[in-house]
Amino acid sequence: MSIPFSEEKLKKFSEIVSRYPEGKQKSALLPVLHLAQEEFGHWLSTDTMDYVASLLKIEPIEVYEVATFYSMYNLKPIGKYMFEVCQTGPCMLCGSDNIIDYIKQKLGINVGETTPDGLFTLKTTECLGACGYAPMMQLGKIYKEHLTKQKVDAIIEECRQTAALNN
Repeated sequence: MSIPFSEEKLKKFSEIVSRYPEGKQKSALLPVLHLAQEEFGHWLSTDTMDYVASLLKIEPIEVYEVATFYSMYNLKPIGKYMFEVCQTGPCMLCGSDNIIDYIKQKLGINVGETTPDGLFTLKTTECLGACGYAPMMQLGKIYKEHLTKQKVDAIIEECRQTAALNN
């Protein structure tokens, strides 16, 4: 890969790998993928995954298997704001399908797509462990709960205002 980790991230990488016994560096794969995703634009390109494999001295396929299995890794560029809407039983019973459809209509995108302005990505996910607050979604590190169309409108507007202030 032409762009390696920054010095700061290389230090963090070394610290993560040092938690595991010699010869067991593959055990560090999950946190190292998080580190790589953070460092390289919040998604994991094939080049990034190959770079991680070379650092951990494992085969690239071992990285691909993990990155494609877990929903917390993004395999293509994402928007500034990613709406991860829970679609498991309790959320579905409380209307998450309607919320997903509303977001799709409101933003003009389908699940897995990003708006043309690069602001929003819509993703569905399995249980986020907040069944009592259904329907709900994760926005960054924050849960948005008891979603309604009005709450979705307010969340979208808040994100747009924040993005405008930061530009």
